[in-house]
Amino acid sequence: MSDYDSNPFADPEAINPFSDPSVQQARGGGRQAGLDDFNPFAEDNQTRPAARPTIPPPQSSPAIMQPSNDAPPPYSQSSAQRVDTSELERRQQELEKKAEELARKEQEMKNMQFGERQNNWPPLPKWFPVGPCFYQDFSVDIPLAFQRTVKMIYYIWMFYSFTLFLNFLGSLAYFIVDKDGGATFGLSILWLVLFTPCSFVCWYRPVYKAFRSDSSFNFFVFFFIFFFQFCVCVLMCLGITDFSVGWINAFKTVGAHVAAGIVMLVVALFLTLCAVASIVMLIKVHRIYRSTGASFAKAQQEFATGVMKNEAVQQGVANAASSAAQGAVRGAASQYGTGKY
Repeated sequence: MSDYDSNPFADPEAINPFSDPSVQQARGGGRQAGLDDFNPFAEDNQTRPAARPTIPPPQSSPAIMQPSNDAPPPYSQSSAQRVDTSELERRQQELEKKAEELARKEQEMKNMQFGERQNNWPPLPKWFPVGPCFYQDFSVDIPLAFQRTVKMIYYIWMFYSFTLFLNFLGSLAYFIVDKDGGATFGLSILWLVLFTPCSFVCWYRPVYKAFRSDSSFNFFVFFFIFFFQFCVCVLMCLGITDFSVGWINAFKTVGAHVAAGIVMLVVALFLTLCAVASIVMLIKVHRIYRSTGASFAKAQQEFATGVMKNEAVQQGVANAASSAAQGAVRGAASQYGTGKY
């Protein structure tokens, strides 16, 4: 009750509960003076901001390299520095070859558009007195679906030519061991000289042109001549007569002369393979031809059109018509002169 009766205008610090030293110590009254207690405008300021302690830098001396009298190790190229350029060079050469091939194909296509194609078969050197006689390029002339077939026929022609050369060698061996083989040897020379170019012109080129331009007439020419060659190959491989060395003549000779007989047997085997390949390819080409819907009437029409487009035939027909017209005029003039009209 005494507190309520006290003077309200008395000093508040006398009854201030926060004036207790223990309370002021809890409030941080004992902390060190810092920047919050510093008054720069006070003249007799005794409080200064606490300076931060400075840490002296460590005393260290720079590293000193001691000179060495040892020689440096020898230089050796590491595996990471080794670069194998052989593979890159090979790829570069392949790319150059492909670029040249593409340029050649492009030039040939341009020449085809303008009708200027240079012959490239047989591939003869430039210094040779005779130049190439035909133009042949499967990738340019033949459709992609038939390129394999035409190439196979070309390989059969090459195999047939090589077989004729073997027939010449076998006939020579037969003539050496048996004087009755003279006729066979002479015919072998004729077959080699005659059948090699004729087979190329008479049945390979027609089938090449047939697939190139879808010509029924060339297909019929190929069928007729190639079937005839198949029959010739069968006769040659049998060796019934002195037409060629074959199985019969080879078996007759191998008993008396083994070396010559073996050569003749090899020739007979090659002739048999050639006959088998010929009939197989003949059947395959005939199936392709029938699948295109071609017929004999179409071949006749192409033949008639081709004959009439020939300049020599056109010139001959024109000359014949002119001669007939002149003869008719002269006959009419002579009859008019004699007074028959």
